[in-house]
Amino acid sequence: MIPQRMLTPLALAAVLAAGGAQAQETYKLAYIDPLSGPFANVGEMMLLHTRYAVEDINAKGGLPGGMKMQLLQFDSKLSAQEAQSALQAAIDQGAKAIVTGGSGSSVVTALVQSVNRWNQRNPGKEVLVLNHSSIDPEMTGKLCSFWHFQTEANTAMKMKAIANFAKKTPDIKKVFLLNQDYAHGKQWASYGRQLVGAARPDVQFVGETLHPIGRVRDFAPYVANIKQSGADSVITGNWGQDLSLLLKAASDAGYNLRYFNHSAGGVPGTVTAVSQAKLGQLTWVAEWHPGQAGTPKVDALARAYKAKTGKDFMAPRIDLTPRLLAAAIAKAGSTDTVKVARAMEGLEFDSTVGLLRMRAEDHQLLLPQVVNTIAPVDGKAVKAGWEGTNYGFRTEAVYTGNELAQGSECKMARPR
Repeated sequence: MIPQRMLTPLALAAVLAAGGAQAQETYKLAYIDPLSGPFANVGEMMLLHTRYAVEDINAKGGLPGGMKMQLLQFDSKLSAQEAQSALQAAIDQGAKAIVTGGSGSSVVTALVQSVNRWNQRNPGKEVLVLNHSSIDPEMTGKLCSFWHFQTEANTAMKMKAIANFAKKTPDIKKVFLLNQDYAHGKQWASYGRQLVGAARPDVQFVGETLHPIGRVRDFAPYVANIKQSGADSVITGNWGQDLSLLLKAASDAGYNLRYFNHSAGGVPGTVTAVSQAKLGQLTWVAEWHPGQAGTPKVDALARAYKAKTGKDFMAPRIDLTPRLLAAAIAKAGSTDTVKVARAMEGLEFDSTVGLLRMRAEDHQLLLPQVVNTIAPVDGKAVKAGWEGTNYGFRTEAVYTGNELAQGSECKMARPR
C-alpha cells in the first residue's frame, strides 16, 4: 500500500507556501507524444488514458492540499527536434513533469537528455520525465537519469517473458528478426536472439532485417525474404501501421507465421488487422489484456473509462502513471521536483494490476507481464471479441515483475 506518511492538507499548504509554491494553483503535467502522422492513433489513445487519470485524480480531491493537476498536451510528431521544442514550451508554461513514451525510444531518450541539461542549469525549476511506453533497457541502464522514471516493463523483461513461453512451445523452430531501424527495434532483435536463443538452443535464427520506421507502405518484399529463409516465426518490434501492414503483406502472400511482439494488442487497430489477415498468430506481452481472468480492479476501471470516454481501455500502466506521481507528491509532502523524485524511488504503489514497486537503483517499475495471443473467440479461452471483431486475447502465461527483473548497469548521479 501507499505509505501513509503524508502531511495533513493544512500542513502541506503551509509547506507549499513556505517553498514559494503558493502562486502555482495547479500542478502542471505535460503530455508529449505523436498526435499527427502515421502513429497519431497511438498518441491519441495514450493521451486519452492520461487525461482520464488526471481528471479522476482531480475529481477525487486532487493532490494533497487541494491542488489540482492540469494536463498540457503537445505533439512530438515522432521527431526528437519537435519533442525538444515541445519540452521547452511545456517548461515555459510551468510544467513540472512530462508524460511520454509513445514517440519511440530515440525520441524519449533525446527528451530525457534535454531535461538533464535543463535541470542542471536551472536548479529549483527541475522537471521529471515519466515514461510509460518507451522500453529500451538503456534508459534505465547505461543512460539512466535521476529525472527519468519508467512505468512499463523494459525490452529485456518483455523478451524474457516471451523466451519463457518459447521454452514450452516446441513448434517454434526457425526465427526471422524483422524490426524498425531505431534504438528499440535493434534492442528487440538483440534480446530476441539472446534470450530466446538461451531458452531454446535448438532454434535457428535464419535472417535479420531492419527497415525505416513509419515509411514502408508495402511489406511484400520483406515477407518474400522471410519466406525464402524458411522461417516459421518472426520476432518483430513493429508497432502501429508498421505491424498492421506486415500482417497484411504476409496474409496476401498466404504465409501463416507466428509473430512475437512487445505491445501489439495494446495499439489501436492491431486486432482488426489480425482479424482481416486471418492467417498468422500474434503473441505479445503486456501488464494486462482485455478479457483476462481474475482482474476485477482493471475490469472496473475499464468499464468506468468506457462509460466516460466511449473508448476501449487498453493500458493500466498509462493510467497509473499520473497516479504514481500523485502518490509520490503525497509521500514527499511537497511538489518540489527533487523531493518528489526521491519519494518515488522505492515507492510501493497499490495499482489495479497489483502491488508495484519503483526500483530505486534505476527507476524501473516492476510490474507483471502477461503473454497472450490474439485469437478467434471460442467461448472458452477467448470469450469476447475486440475492436468489433470476433478476435480477442488468449492468456498464455503470467509472470510477476520480480520474476522478470534483470540486473542494471545504471550508475545514477543524484542531486545533493
